[in-house]
Amino acid sequence: MQTSLTDSAKVVALMEEGNSQRYVAQTLRIPRSTVQRVYQRYRETGGYSRRPGSGRKRATSARDDRFIVSNTLRDRHSTAVDTRRALQEIREVNVSERTVRRRLNEAGLKSRRPNKGPELLQQHRVERLRFALNHVNWNQEEWTRVLFTDESRFCLRSPDGRERVWRRRGERFAPCTFSPRVSFQGGSVMVWGGISYEARTELVFVDGGSLTAARYIEEVLLEHVVPYAPIIGEEFLLMHDNACPHAARIVNEFLNDVGLHAMAWPARSPDINPIEHVWDMLKKRVRSRLPPHSNLHQLRNLLTEEWNNIDQTVIQNLIEGLNRRMAAVIQSRGGNTRY
Repeated sequence: MQTSLTDSAKVVALMEEGNSQRYVAQTLRIPRSTVQRVYQRYRETGGYSRRPGSGRKRATSARDDRFIVSNTLRDRHSTAVDTRRALQEIREVNVSERTVRRRLNEAGLKSRRPNKGPELLQQHRVERLRFALNHVNWNQEEWTRVLFTDESRFCLRSPDGRERVWRRRGERFAPCTFSPRVSFQGGSVMVWGGISYEARTELVFVDGGSLTAARYIEEVLLEHVVPYAPIIGEEFLLMHDNACPHAARIVNEFLNDVGLHAMAWPARSPDINPIEHVWDMLKKRVRSRLPPHSNLHQLRNLLTEEWNNIDQTVIQNLIEGLNRRMAAVIQSRGGNTRY
């Protein structure tokens, strides 16, 4: 077992105090043979460092290692092939891609799938930060006045990117190991929904084309939001994002006419809208249902059933965590967050 210089120094210090090798091994939780080897090396050489090994010489120098790390840190999306090529062109050092990966691993850099989120320009970050600063100190009573709404599309076949298949060597192109793809995922449905601390709206299916501003007023606001507002009270607030049907002039005029107030929601901010987590939960529930749905009619029925089955305490927990979301936006200076 290899030991660090600090552990080797601890071994020597304990042994010099007259302790036994067994006591030192139990105290530091290392094998007794390691204690014996470290102390014997200290008595022979007077130092803690290991003797030079007889293994293969490193293909890169310390400066090469620093170049590999710094080149990767400048462009986190660069591959080991790119770094290897840059090392060869600039420092005239030819190593393998595997060596580059080992040097990066030694520096604590691991290859991971990147998180995905909307592209945030400077004006988006400023608006997000301003919104978070204005609402980070809202109490629970203020958040209970808000109806969080959004639309989401559910596909008949929607692989989540984490699909796996069991296969033997040579079965890569076998029909039983293929994941077939269907154009437009075999069809889809668009739904609208709203959640608040105490209750939720009905799930609205947007059929027969895209959702326009006129349809948004007639099928959503007039039929579902306006009747829902008295449930929350006179200080009712509507949260909808900056999609074109929501931000249209006729929509704003309609809200003014019926006396409803909409929150000034920052653009490209799905991470601070709790209903996004409800959509994700709904998709997972529908995918896990047995037997699975095979047509759009079954998909609609499952969506309605699972929407009504969501525990209201789950929604309440999401809304209670809004202050943490605001704090995360402030900490990232308006950037993307883990939510």
